Amino acid sequence: MKEKKLISVVVYLYNNENSILDFLSQITQQADLLFEQFEVIIVNDCSTDNSVQKIKSAEFLQPFQVSIIQMSFHQGVELSMNAGLDLSTGDFVYEFDSVLIDFDIRLIEQSYRKILEGYDIVSVSPDFSEKFSSKIFYATYNFFSKSKYKLRTDRFRILSRRAINRSFSISVNIPYRKAMYINSGLKIHTLEYKKTNNAKRIDEKSYLRNKTAIDALIIYTNLAFTISVSISLLLLLCTLSIIMYTIFIYFGKDKPIEGWTTIMLLVSGGFSGFFFLSAIIIKYLSLILELVFKKKSYIQENIEKI
Repeated sequence: MKEKKLISVVVYLYNNENSILDFLSQITQQADLLFEQFEVIIVNDCSTDNSVQKIKSAEFLQPFQVSIIQMSFHQGVELSMNAGLDLSTGDFVYEFDSVLIDFDIRLIEQSYRKILEGYDIVSVSPDFSEKFSSKIFYATYNFFSKSKYKLRTDRFRILSRRAINRSFSISVNIPYRKAMYINSGLKIHTLEYKKTNNAKRIDEKSYLRNKTAIDALIIYTNLAFTISVSISLLLLLCTLSIIMYTIFIYFGKDKPIEGWTTIMLLVSGGFSGFFFLSAIIIKYLSLILELVFKKKSYIQENIEKI
């Protein structure tokens, strides 16, 4: 018996002409076996190859409800997937940030069964981290994060409609979905798998990845505030040392030039106070970011039904 709930599959597409049809074939076959009705939303992040043309000419997609969101220019995974989530109507939504399949396709069903047990977010993650830079980022994020869930590499995830609504109620724009999800306060489960092939994913442009990582560390962790406070404390220790040295010189045998003591105390105290105030300002700015963020900032060209 097929499941009666409406399912949305949101797929990020960027220059994947060599793998997109195989990916869609496997995903739609599996979804067709499991669900009575499902929709596929492909977000084309301004690909420069023939990915979209291949999708439109694929006959196996004709029986299914497939939409293509054309982004106006390359905007990265996060903004593109936000556009896909906005268009989705399913009770549960699968998110595929890439079209890489290095996992057992049956994990699509297993993740769905797991979310029915009462979870709102189920991630499917490899039992390894692909890149050294990813390891550094996740280790830094998890160290400074207050969430009980750990951020890690994942291949895809399934979300309940409540998880999506909760995320967008926290922020109109979601700058980094994975971080938002683990900070949503909802139940999360992770399914691990061993890699089944040596395929490699095609990433978005590096400057967008770096920007997303920096934004996530600033918005969702205490990293910036911790650094500023640490610098302030270090400078405070330096200030105290200078004060002690100034007093020692003042009461020593060799008298300093007139006004030297006052100037040193004023300069050292001023620098310490400046960095202390900077720490407070950074904390308030981080709070403003958390409360306001930005309004929806992705720009799409059109939506096509195929």
